[in-house]
Amino acid sequence: MFEAPDSPYLVPYNGSFRVADASTTPLTDGKPHKGKHRRARTEELNKLQRVLAAGDKHAVLLVFQAMDAAGKDSTIRSVMQGVDPSGCQVFSFKKPSNEELDHDFLWRTTCRLPERGRIGIFNRSQYEEVLVVRVHPEILDYQKLPADLGRETIWEDRLTSIRQQEEHLARNGTVIIKFWLNVSKDEQKRRFLSRLDEAEKNCKFEPRDVLERRYWDDYMAAYEAALNATSKPWAPWYAIPADDKPYMRARVADIIIDTLRSIGLRYPEPSDGDREDFAAARAELCDDEM
Repeated sequence: MFEAPDSPYLVPYNGSFRVADASTTPLTDGKPHKGKHRRARTEELNKLQRVLAAGDKHAVLLVFQAMDAAGKDSTIRSVMQGVDPSGCQVFSFKKPSNEELDHDFLWRTTCRLPERGRIGIFNRSQYEEVLVVRVHPEILDYQKLPADLGRETIWEDRLTSIRQQEEHLARNGTVIIKFWLNVSKDEQKRRFLSRLDEAEKNCKFEPRDVLERRYWDDYMAAYEAALNATSKPWAPWYAIPADDKPYMRARVADIIIDTLRSIGLRYPEPSDGDREDFAAARAELCDDEM
């Protein structure tokens, strides 16, 4: 299993993370994040993805969770814009379908895990089941759960299931990086108003998003519990300040790049048999030129 790169935004593994102490604004770390530096990150990530695909030993899973308007979509689009589309897949998880409700809560995300050599991106994820469902426990009434399932311990049980599955995936070559894009309530309000005021952004606005702001403190408590229970060396969480979008995107890209560098990606070495085949192919091609 890989070792998570150090970062001021790495959520501790010992359960000591506190949402109230997590910054929503950039740290003054002096790291550039615009112009040529952004292009350099794009080029480096594209190069690493090609080596990942050629090596075909690891899969990479990026998980994005956040409150509405934090910038999940735009971050994924910005960070991954230079990556070969054939080596990357994005899935957005919304309200479960009837088919998904006929299975356990991990089924729908398990079916969409990335193959070796590819980067999979979850825009929301299985963590919705310990976030939005925890804030609105009445949703459990529609999940076809057995009558004898202990609801008193359901959140701890689900977090245990997530943690164990992530450890299993990591042991078998999946590199998991999880990002909580931490937007402030004031900045979310500003972005919602922008969606109302600017015609080209109207399509992004949903009235329900405003209603969910009433449960802000409940969501923060749910995030704190989830991140503390599941930030582990094999599947770390990073709490990224999201009030400044360019800064947020740069830090996400940096963490992905540092992680891919840390796992020792390299192009596969040809075997002796491969070299013999190459030599024969070269000889035939050269004969064609005669």
